[in-house]
Amino acid sequence: MTSVHRQSQVARFCLIVVGVLLVAGYCFGQPTVSLSPKDGPSTTTVRVSGSGFTPYAQIDIYFDSQDQALAVADGTGAFSQIAIQVPKPAVPGSHWVTVAERSGRFVKQEIFEVHVNWTDFHTKDMRRWNAYENVLDVTNVGKLSLVGRYRTGAEVRSSPAVANNVVYVGSDDGSVYALSGKGLLWSYQTNGAVLASPAVANGVVYVTSGDGYLYALNATTGTLLWSYATGPTGQNYPDLGSSPIVADGVVYVGSDNGNVYALDAGTGTLEWSYTTGDGWWLDSSPAVANGIVYVAAMDNLPTGNGNLYALDASTGTLLWSYFTQWTASSPAVASGVVYVGSCCGVYALKASSGALLWNFPLSDDSVHSLPAVASGTVYVGSTNAVYALNGATGAVLWRYSRAGWNLSSPAVANGVLYVGSGDGNVHALDASTGADLWSYHTSRPWPDSSPVVANGLVYIGTGNGWVYAFGLPKELAPQPPKRPDPKTLRPDFNLKPLSTTASN
Repeated sequence: MTSVHRQSQVARFCLIVVGVLLVAGYCFGQPTVSLSPKDGPSTTTVRVSGSGFTPYAQIDIYFDSQDQALAVADGTGAFSQIAIQVPKPAVPGSHWVTVAERSGRFVKQEIFEVHVNWTDFHTKDMRRWNAYENVLDVTNVGKLSLVGRYRTGAEVRSSPAVANNVVYVGSDDGSVYALSGKGLLWSYQTNGAVLASPAVANGVVYVTSGDGYLYALNATTGTLLWSYATGPTGQNYPDLGSSPIVADGVVYVGSDNGNVYALDAGTGTLEWSYTTGDGWWLDSSPAVANGIVYVAAMDNLPTGNGNLYALDASTGTLLWSYFTQWTASSPAVASGVVYVGSCCGVYALKASSGALLWNFPLSDDSVHSLPAVASGTVYVGSTNAVYALNGATGAVLWRYSRAGWNLSSPAVANGVLYVGSGDGNVHALDASTGADLWSYHTSRPWPDSSPVVANGLVYIGTGNGWVYAFGLPKELAPQPPKRPDPKTLRPDFNLKPLSTTASN
C-alpha cells in the first residue's frame, strides 16, 4: 500500500507540474509575430519573426492559404528571419500571414498590404514600366471606367506620383496636391506653376516650381521641411520644369539656368552643381543609374542645340556628353543603355561611355516624351505617332498614328501601353501590337501630363485642370482573399524544417 500510495503522490505531483507548465506557457507564451517589410508589391520577400511559441515547436508560415515555410522554434519559443515570398498573383489589398504551430496550440495572424508605388516621373526601378501590375491587362483594360477625379485650379501638366495609395500631383495654379480615394488630403501653395512631377521618398515629397525653388514637404501633412532656390528670385528667376529624382539620399534636379543640382535629401544642403553651358531649357528630368546621373539640356539660341550629359552622381564630375541636337526629352536607362529623344529621332547610347549604339531618325517629327522601356522594347511618343522600337537595334516594331502630338510620356504595365495624346484622349494600346484597346476623351487636347499605373488604377492630369483615376468596375476588379480560418489551413508536409537561425 505504501508503494502504491507513493506512486499516486508522484503521479499527482507530475500532473500539477505539467499543469503549472501549461499555465505558464499560456500566460507567458502568448505569441507575437513581426513582418519585415509589412507592405510591398507582389514577389516581395518577407522576413517573418516570432516569439512566445512552444519551445522547439514546428511552425508553419502561410501567405493567405499557401504554406510557404516550416520554422522550428528555439528553446525560448522564438524564431527569426524566416523568408517567404508574396505570390506574383497577389492582387493589391490586405493579405494575411498566418503563423501556426503544427500541434495546433498557438496561432498568430498579421496583415501584409500588397501595393506598388510609382514614386517619381521615371519610376527609377521601372523606367516608366510597372513590372508588378497584375490587375489590368490586355483582356480587361477595355473595361476601364472613370472611378474618381479631382479639379485643381488650372491646367495639370505635372504627372502624378503614387506612394502608399496617395496620389501627389502639381498644377499650373502653383499648388501641390495630395489626393486619396476620399478626396483632398492636403495642398501646398508655391509661387509659380508646378509643371513637373513630384518625387516621393522616405515620407517626403520633393517638387519643383516655376518660382525657381525645389520644395521638400512632409508626405503626410504637406508641411514644408525645407526649400532650395536654384538662382536669384524675381523677374529673371530660373524656371524649374525638371522633375526631381531621389537616389541614395540625394535629390537630383535640373534648372532652366542650365545647371544640374545635387542636394542632401534630408536637409536640402547643396552637395554639388554642374553647369552645362547650354543656357536655358534644362526641363529634362535626370535619370540615375549605377552611380551616374544622365540629363539632357538645350540652349536658348535659334539653333536650339543641346547635349546629353553623364555626371558622376557623387561629385558632379562630367564623365561624357553626346550631341543630341534639339532635345526636350528626358533620358531612360535600361540594361546598360541610355535612350533619349530629340528633334530628329531617338538615340541609344552606351551608358558607360556615351558611344552611339543606334539612332532612329525622324525627318519631319520630334520626340518630347521620356521613352518607356520594358522587356527589350522602347516605347516613345513623337509629335506624329507612338512608336515601339527594338531596344537592341532601333528597328520599328509597330507605329500608332491616331494619337498625334504626344508630349505625354508613355507608361507600360502588364502588356499594356498607356499614353495621353493630342486628340484629347488617354489611350491604352496592346504593347505587343499597338492595337487600340481603350480610350477616354478628357475634353481638352494637348495633354502634357503622363499617365501612371499602380494597383489596378490609371492616373493622369489634363489640360482642363482635372486629375483622373480610371479602374475596373467594382464587380470586375479582383479582390484579395478573406482572412483565412486557421482550422482550414493544411500544412505542406514536404517542407523542410528551418531552424531559428535561418536567413534564407
